[in-house]
Parts: sequence; structure tokens; C-alpha cells
Amino acid sequence: MPDLTHTAFSFLDLVPVREGGTVREAIAQAVNTARHVERLGFSRYWLAEHHNMVGIASSATAVLIGHIAGATERIRVGSGGVMLPNHAPLVVAEAFGTLAEMYPDRIDLGLGRAPGTDPHTMRALRRNVGVESAEDFPRDVAELEHLLGNVEDGQRLVATPGAGTHVPIWLLGSSLFSAQLAAYKGLPYAFASHFAPRLLMQALEIYRANYRPSKRWPKPHAVVGVPVIAAPTDEEARFLATSSQQRVLAILTGQRGKLKPPIEGFWDMLDDRARAGIEDFQAMAVIGGPETVRAGLTSIVQATQADELMFVCDIFDPALRLRSLDIVAQCKAAAS
Repeated sequence: MPDLTHTAFSFLDLVPVREGGTVREAIAQAVNTARHVERLGFSRYWLAEHHNMVGIASSATAVLIGHIAGATERIRVGSGGVMLPNHAPLVVAEAFGTLAEMYPDRIDLGLGRAPGTDPHTMRALRRNVGVESAEDFPRDVAELEHLLGNVEDGQRLVATPGAGTHVPIWLLGSSLFSAQLAAYKGLPYAFASHFAPRLLMQALEIYRANYRPSKRWPKPHAVVGVPVIAAPTDEEARFLATSSQQRVLAILTGQRGKLKPPIEGFWDMLDDRARAGIEDFQAMAVIGGPETVRAGLTSIVQATQADELMFVCDIFDPALRLRSLDIVAQCKAAAS
């Protein structure tokens, strides 16, 4: 039976801008967090692409990946993910090829199929608006693999930098499409259960049942997104989690903003519809003291047989977020 000891731990950062804070502070806090999880032995530190959101500072994802990689020593740094409909594959290949030359064997290229933004912002990104962009995803992934691979005789389009770097490509998703594509192409797969957990088990089943081994990945590698809020006590963790609950409610009501401080009694202020929406969004969340968190993570690993857990930790106070990750790491150490 899988356990925490043999499950890799990683971290996904949206680089949240906190209420009363600045983008510069958010980026500095991201650097501190990356260094911290590197010391804790985490496998990778990913950044997510979002646009036109005042509370998220990770829009220039490749730039931040370079910044984080330059501020750390060993941890793998990558995208979780680059939203491929927003970009020409050549531009992505050149950006990540450059990163791979600067930080050899430390860069991951996680790719998402959704634009991750609204149609107005997509127009501003100079990309097509509509489902045809998402439907081009398999072709664009194949083009990226080609551009990052070895140059072939007579190849007219060469990514420079990029060609020959073989930057590892990961497919991300919250539905079944990317699970099928990742299985077909023999690529690692990360499911976005940190915000859309409903199809998690079905997607993992499809991915593993249909997996075609590749040279780099002879076996499937499944990553499961997990929101986590850890504190010395269950009571404090539930209090700190109200920042995350406020963020989710703002997403559900179309009133996105900066990450807010926790509020005592916030859950009791909500109506049944709001509570149901938050619970559905955060169905995979693990919130509590050390024993509660250890039990919750163990249960997820046993149910999903995940090779890796990718944590999201929306805590307002940066120091308490680092403490939360300390507790998470201790859960793994205690299981060994």
C-alpha cells in the first residue's frame, strides 16, 4: 500500500498578492518559500500562469521560473502550468530552452489546455478566442516536443535556444482529455484536484490503464494537487483556512481580489449555497494540526496511489505558510 514515505512532495505557487501588500513583496515571498521547500527536500516548485488578476503575480511565468531557479540550488522549477492556447509553441520552446541552458536539468514545462483567463484577456494576448485553440492542444504539444528535441536533417524551424534541450513536458488537466493524451504520449500527468477534484479518480484510472511507456517515462507518473493548511492545532488551522475560503468564494462570485487575512467565524457567516460551493472546490483540502494532516495526506495517497503530491497553501501570513509546510514535511518524516 502506498505511503507518504515513497511519495514525492512538491509545491505550486500562484504568487499571491496579499491585501495591503505589493507585487514586489509577493515575489520576494515566493523566493523565500522556494528556498524553504528546497531545504525541506521538496522535489519541485511550480508556478501557475494567470492573467488580469490583481491577486496573482505569476502572469510572466517563465520570467519568475528563471528568478526562482536563480535563487535556489537543487530543486526543480517549472510551470504548473503554461496555458498553451495563449502562446505560440516556438515562443514557449525558446523561453524554456533558454531556462534549460541557464539551469541544466532543473526546468519542467507543465502545459495546460485551458486559456486560464477571459476572452477579453485572450484577445490582448493576441491569440484566437474560442474552443478551436483548446482543440489544437495535441498538435501544439507535438510541435513543442519537436522543437525541444534534436534537430533533424532539413528542419527549417529551429528553436534557438531550445533545440536539443529535451525539457521535460508534463500535461496538466482537470478533466479527462489531458489524462488520455498524457497516457497516449507516455508523459507525466498532474491533475488539478486543488481546485477541480470531481474527476480525479476517473482521470487517474484512464491515465494508468491506457499508459504507453516512453523512453523518459517507462512508467506512469501521477501528480495530485492538494490544498493544505497545517498549524499546531486543528482550531488554528481552521481559522487560517478562512483566507483560502474567502479566495474561493471570490472566484465563485466573480469578485477576485487580493488574498485576505483570516476572519474569526467566517464559515458561520455563509449561507448553505456558499458553503457547498467552497466544499466542492476544496474537496481535497487537508486542514488541521499535525495528526489530522498526516492522516489526511495518508488517506489521499492510499486512495489515489499518487506518485507525487503538489501542495497549494493559501495562508495570509507568509511566516505561517512556511510553518505549515514544515508541518507537512514532518508528516512525511514521521511516516518513515
